[in-house]
Amino acid sequence: MLCLWTLQSPAQRINMGDDSPLRKLINAEMAINNLYVDTLNETQLVEDAIRGMLEKLDPHSSYTTAKETEQMNEPLQGSFEGIGVQFNMVEDTLLVIQPVFGGPSEKAGIQAGDRIVTVNDSAIAGVKMSRENIMKRLRGKKGTKVSLGVVRRGIKDMLRFKVTRDKIPVNSVDASYMIRPGIGYVCISSFGATTHEEFMNAVDSLRLHGMRDLIIDLQNNGGGYLQSAAQICNEFLERGDLIVYTKGSRAPRQEYKAHGNGKLQEGRIVVLTNEYTASAAEILSGAIQDQDRGIIVGRRTFGKGLVQRPLEFPDGSMIRLTIAHYYTPAGRCIQKPYVKGEKKEYAEDIEKRFKHGELYSADSIHFDDSLRCYTLRKHRTVYGGGGIMPDHFVPLDTTQYTRFHRELSAKSFIIDCSLHYIDSQRKKLNKAYPTFQAFADNYEVPQDVIDRLLADAAKKDVKPRDDEELQRTLPELRLQLKGLIARDLWGMSEYFQIINQNNHIVQQAIKVLNNDQ
Repeated sequence: MLCLWTLQSPAQRINMGDDSPLRKLINAEMAINNLYVDTLNETQLVEDAIRGMLEKLDPHSSYTTAKETEQMNEPLQGSFEGIGVQFNMVEDTLLVIQPVFGGPSEKAGIQAGDRIVTVNDSAIAGVKMSRENIMKRLRGKKGTKVSLGVVRRGIKDMLRFKVTRDKIPVNSVDASYMIRPGIGYVCISSFGATTHEEFMNAVDSLRLHGMRDLIIDLQNNGGGYLQSAAQICNEFLERGDLIVYTKGSRAPRQEYKAHGNGKLQEGRIVVLTNEYTASAAEILSGAIQDQDRGIIVGRRTFGKGLVQRPLEFPDGSMIRLTIAHYYTPAGRCIQKPYVKGEKKEYAEDIEKRFKHGELYSADSIHFDDSLRCYTLRKHRTVYGGGGIMPDHFVPLDTTQYTRFHRELSAKSFIIDCSLHYIDSQRKKLNKAYPTFQAFADNYEVPQDVIDRLLADAAKKDVKPRDDEELQRTLPELRLQLKGLIARDLWGMSEYFQIINQNNHIVQQAIKVLNNDQ
């Protein structure tokens, strides 16, 4: 029998005991790579082994390839390099929704509604090219040039533009506006490198419009950098106030405290959460609640209380290894229960909440008394062991969106309809509604637009069960279309101003603030 140790050269041999688990792992990899009956990709073999080890740990330890790591980090790092357009695909053609303000495409003359059909003389329209491949052609290093062929409505010949690629900001503050007199609204979609700066810019602008109180919308915010969440918490808290601390069996306790230099220590704060609010977003929610600085409105958060440390390899790949738990100021560990290696059950937790009735009834939520904690100033009861429970629970309205509406949305009929409409009516709409306020007050989605959408869906056998389902669908459908049209004419803040009219959690927050005058 061949000894596995003989497969190593003297230089490869590591000074380990015969029973070392690491030596066993190395020998196994070398045996498989050198003796297996078929040809193997050694890189893939090692990556599979790493993934196999991590899969037996907690649900959030993970391995990513170099490409996956780059794609994962891009939104958090706050920028990428490219031409700077927001776009959507319409019938296999790239339609520019908006060029990024001050970005390279806007400087070159690209306009909303333009169709980019060639990149460096290679066709990207009508050739069934994947979105990923199109992105690859448009992106590139800062300072490099790309030639774009553009079709513009009303102009017969194709236009050509030379665009010099540059750094393009990735915003994590999706929207900010005055939702009521004296009340500002800021929606944060994730916590990245630039989130604190974006947030404070939004706050400064809102203050100029008379903001005294603030609603922070963290619904569907999956987290990001802990430090960014702590920076925002610092703005609300007094010097020495604990924001969060982390602790692990091999990681000593590390505390994040407020410096006392925050600009938002006055005024009421409401934080909005739901079942997809996670990680860094839960740090902010927990700190605000535990320090009795504000109140939480919505539904119980996801329950991710594990801290990952990124460990980079020379080839750009990365392990994100869980090294600690994080704890709210009152000492709550809000990580929901999990069994090591059982990721499927963990992933199905939200579905279980729905089936058990938790998403639409606070009475269905039960916490073990051993997990009870108390807020630090008012000594209100709060619980650890599975997310942040809001102070004001807002049930999920299962009747708000019909089955028909959900199917229209899932199969892209609504977004496609809005894109076709805005593409053909942009100039008329800009002329008829020179300001967003005029649009918000007076615009109604034309019936013929609704009729075309329903007809297109019917051709693909997407239909309401009966007239009653259709009538229940139409109000939300019209509001969603109006929001999408506002987004394409102005931006995300205007989209949220329309959509939030029927967001029950947002509306409850306004009621709470009005009742607490």
